[in-house]
Amino acid sequence: MLRAWRNPDILDQGTAASKAWLYAVARNYAIDECRSARARWEVGSARPPDRPRSDHTDKTLDAWLIADALSQLKPEHRVVIVRAYYRGESIAELAEALEVPPGTVKSRLHYGLRALRLALEENGVTGR
Repeated sequence: MLRAWRNPDILDQGTAASKAWLYAVARNYAIDECRSARARWEVGSARPPDRPRSDHTDKTLDAWLIADALSQLKPEHRVVIVRAYYRGESIAELAEALEVPPGTVKSRLHYGLRALRLALEENGVTGR
């Protein structure tokens, strides 16, 4: 089709010769493809290949790294991070459960996350 585009004057004639020329170009291209090295090395298949299954290796390794980093934190920081991010508790719920003011919970979260980031960096984990 690219050859036909490059030679539009042949197709504009509307004659049998232009149709024959286009047919010859298509035929020659098909023969060239069949003779090419790519065609000799390709293997056909009756069904498409299976999609790769995802394994949970990356998630497991991430969980180990985070668990190790969490174990390095102070207990008060670890508790608020786990309960806020893994259990989904709000600041008010944490403050009530831990019997501390909401501002204290916020500061523990802030400094705990900072310490967690530092612990991860020390273990070779870089920011994404």
